Amino acid sequence: MAMLWKFMRVAKYSKTALSSKVKVRGIPTHSRHSSSKSIPSDFSASAPCSNTVELFGKSYPLDDYSNVTEKILSKVGKNLHNRKHHPLWLIKEQVKEHFYKHYLGRHGTPLFSVYDGLSPVVTVQQNFDSLLIPPNHASRRKEDNYYLNRDHMLRAHTSAHQWDLIHSGLDAFLAVGDVYRRDTIDSTHYPVFHQMEGVRLFSCHELFSSVKDGEGLQLFEQGHRTVHKQECHTMEAVRLVEFNLKQVLTKLMTHIFGDAGAQDKIGWAFGLGLERLAMILYDIPDIRLFWSEDERFLKQFIGPHIWQKVKFQPLSRYPPLINDISFWLPSETYSQNDFYDLVRTIGGDLIEKVVLLDEFAHPKTKKVSHCYRIIYRHPERTLTQDEVHRIHQAIEESAVRELGVEGRF
Repeated sequence: MAMLWKFMRVAKYSKTALSSKVKVRGIPTHSRHSSSKSIPSDFSASAPCSNTVELFGKSYPLDDYSNVTEKILSKVGKNLHNRKHHPLWLIKEQVKEHFYKHYLGRHGTPLFSVYDGLSPVVTVQQNFDSLLIPPNHASRRKEDNYYLNRDHMLRAHTSAHQWDLIHSGLDAFLAVGDVYRRDTIDSTHYPVFHQMEGVRLFSCHELFSSVKDGEGLQLFEQGHRTVHKQECHTMEAVRLVEFNLKQVLTKLMTHIFGDAGAQDKIGWAFGLGLERLAMILYDIPDIRLFWSEDERFLKQFIGPHIWQKVKFQPLSRYPPLINDISFWLPSETYSQNDFYDLVRTIGGDLIEKVVLLDEFAHPKTKKVSHCYRIIYRHPERTLTQDEVHRIHQAIEESAVRELGVEGRF
């Protein structure tokens, strides 16, 4: 079960630097538990022109950090997790129902509020700095993220909203949304996927109230606190929070699959990939299928309630077409993710998989050559060799032009 989530942590935050004027746009904190909160559904995105890109009616100037592509922009605002009867919507609703039913506040209202319409455009400060990720950390690399410019990006995780939500006064919430990462290409990876973030904070009284003789226990060791970071948690507090997180996730996974620091508070946080859960629950073999408009895919998930058992019936398995591409790498820095992004931009969802077959270093010139195998397959029809050849040729030409490689075609 532990493999179902890639990320767990004890959350550490501080409210001491917060101005009383800080507000979270679109988050009415006076109605925390009534329903999911959303940004306006109307969406317009334009591909990068000479110097700006527009998203949600706002213009972002391009600079040397800009690397978002037209293909990725076309996905922004689709919000598959909010599309009724879509498998990602079903997973989201199942998790929501579980938290609404099993975690209640003192007055019998749901303890956790849900935010499933927050804008995917965030600042670098929200995505990294607010989570105390160092400026030189590898996770900030252009090779792994989609930047609009040096200050704005498409969120790489729903954790980008934690600071804002916590500092608006929330102690327990779920944040759901599409996230964007430059990644390898295969049946389980896609540059856009959907994540659910859960956060729960505890005061000293909440954490130790059920512990015998817990009055003398403390959340923090005696130490130094800054405006950005709390002092160390006591071992007693950490063990209780870890146990609580384990209970929450165990109950959630059992519910879905069956029996198979803010001010003076500490807490836990988890992140779940909705596609991974849906692929397991519904036996969906290819992550590209979540973006399908084929009614043969979508209608399989329409049912009278969100808990209806569904076993995905594969569409006709069309044959793959395989082409290899080899080239000498440029002398300057080369990133495989740049090549994957180029292939994905040109081939779109016709690309099933790209794998590095061979890496060769010339003994005399020391030049390095890569050979990639590109597997083309349309999930809904048979591809012809002619149309694949045109796409493959365009990839070869673009690799030379855009990445500076020397073709061995």
